[in-house]
Amino acid sequence: MDKIKNDWKKWTYWFLLGVAIIVVYHIFNNFNDVMGVLGGFFEIIAPFLVGIFIAYLLYMPCRKFESVYHKSKSKFIKKKARALGIITVYLIVLAIIIILIGVILPVVVESVTDLLNNIQHYYEMTIDRYNALPDDSILKSDFVNDAIRGIQNLDIKQYFQVNKIVEYVMTAVQAITGIVDVFVALIVSVYILAERTKIIAFLKKIVAAMFKEKTYKNIDKYFNNSNEIFFKFIASQFLDAVIVGVLITIALTIMGVRYAPLLGFFIGLFNMIPYIGAIIATVISAIITLITGGLSQAIWMIIVTIVLQQIDANIINPKIVGQSLKISPLLVLFAVTVGGAYFGILGMFLAVPVVAVIRILVEDYLDFRIAIKRKRKLEEKKKIDADIENV
Repeated sequence: MDKIKNDWKKWTYWFLLGVAIIVVYHIFNNFNDVMGVLGGFFEIIAPFLVGIFIAYLLYMPCRKFESVYHKSKSKFIKKKARALGIITVYLIVLAIIIILIGVILPVVVESVTDLLNNIQHYYEMTIDRYNALPDDSILKSDFVNDAIRGIQNLDIKQYFQVNKIVEYVMTAVQAITGIVDVFVALIVSVYILAERTKIIAFLKKIVAAMFKEKTYKNIDKYFNNSNEIFFKFIASQFLDAVIVGVLITIALTIMGVRYAPLLGFFIGLFNMIPYIGAIIATVISAIITLITGGLSQAIWMIIVTIVLQQIDANIINPKIVGQSLKISPLLVLFAVTVGGAYFGILGMFLAVPVVAVIRILVEDYLDFRIAIKRKRKLEEKKKIDADIENV
């Protein structure tokens, strides 16, 4: 009987392996068709994925407001704490969107439009200033001269026509944010937030059924740690970017820097990428200020930006984040570089929390291995002591 059972398991294994090989072969043989099907599928479920992402971003705020409503003396408010928490968070988000669209966005768009309309003029003015430099100037090296000659005949404005850029942006917005898709995504996010307890309990039940109790506890532990790290990083970096953008915009406006709202928004946005983002945004903003306001204004712009960024890095950001992710700057630079090389801007942004999670896993694994070695040494010592006593 056991022989028949073992033979059945063996033949089942080889049959499934053969089926898997055939499936993999057909997938690679019809790779384009398979990718087309998968692309169509993900296009269909895109609103649901967006809804899940929205719910994830709003999960912590909803939970905070829900806990506040639970402390109310009113029985009605306690009973409806979850619904009231969700409504409160969505009203706050709606207010932020209205402020962005009604106040901040028009100013930024006006700066972008003016910059694009005058970019050919700035380009020609920069070439004239360069040509006016003495022949022995360090800036007139062979490398720079070759680069200038390579782009001197380009009509820069043709690549930055406002009508074309607006058309591209509008096309992208229409493709991504169709009315139906947005509506479905919002409904999905509301349902997920409302039913989050049941959803999390169901997922935990699946994991508990698939793995042993010790494995289940480890998965639950690392999932909670990872979720806390990701949410804390995303939320804190976004809030910090807004604060930095507002402060730099105010400072540059007082200094009379042209396109101050655009540069402040740009620096704040790139400040979400640790270390590298702030450097890239500052250098680009300094070049724009140099062209539009001269060398003196560009130098002061760099000084003020660096001072504000240092205040943010040492005072504001630690207060917002609370606890640091405890990752060395060298590891952060490595993570951001690798993330950007393989996954672009999104990879640069998410590299730090990913590395933070990997660091926890590696440290726990090392602690586990060290604990095993210590246990073995202790057992060996006890065995030796027992052998000595027996002698």
